[in-house]
Amino acid sequence: MNVETVAIDSLRPDPANARKHGKRNLDAIMESLRRFGQQKPIVVDSGGVVRAGNGQFAGAKALGWSHIDVVRSDLPTMELTAYAIADNRTAELAEWDPLTLSSQLSNDELGDVGFTEDELQKFVEDTEDFVVPTTEIHDLFEVVAECGDENGQKQLYERLKAEGYPCRLFTL
Repeated sequence: MNVETVAIDSLRPDPANARKHGKRNLDAIMESLRRFGQQKPIVVDSGGVVRAGNGQFAGAKALGWSHIDVVRSDLPTMELTAYAIADNRTAELAEWDPLTLSSQLSNDELGDVGFTEDELQKFVEDTEDFVVPTTEIHDLFEVVAECGDENGQKQLYERLKAEGYPCRLFTL
C-alpha cells in the first residue's frame, strides 16, 4: 500500500456513493479530524474519485484542508464500488459492548468522542441491569490477568468469552 499526500482539490467525491453523511455525522467526522488529524488514508481510483472515505473527504474539505492522504486502488470500477459498499456495511454491522464502552466512556480524560448525553445514559442504563450469574457468593471468583499490551488483552478476553466465561474489561 502506497500512501500519497495530494491536493484535496484534485479529488472528487464518488457521484454514485450510496452512503450519505448528514449534519451530525459530518460534524463528528470534522471533530475527529480536528482532534486526531487524519489517521487513515481515503481510497481513490486512478481518476481521483474518492471510492472509500467520502465522509472524511467532505469533512476535510469543510475544514479547509488543502491536502489529504490517499491510497490509489487499481481495482476495476465495479470491484471498487463493491469494496466501498462492503467497507460501509461491515462497519455498520459492528455492535458496541455496553460494559466495555461504558467503562471506557467513564474516563473523563477521554473527552468527546461523538456520543450525545442521551446515548451515554443509554449505555449506563444497559450496564446497570448486568447481573453476575451466580446464587452463592462463594461461586464467584475473580481473576486479574496482566497483559503486555492491548492486543494481548483482546486475545485473552476473546478466548475466555469463547470458552463461556463471563468477562469484563477494565482499564486502569
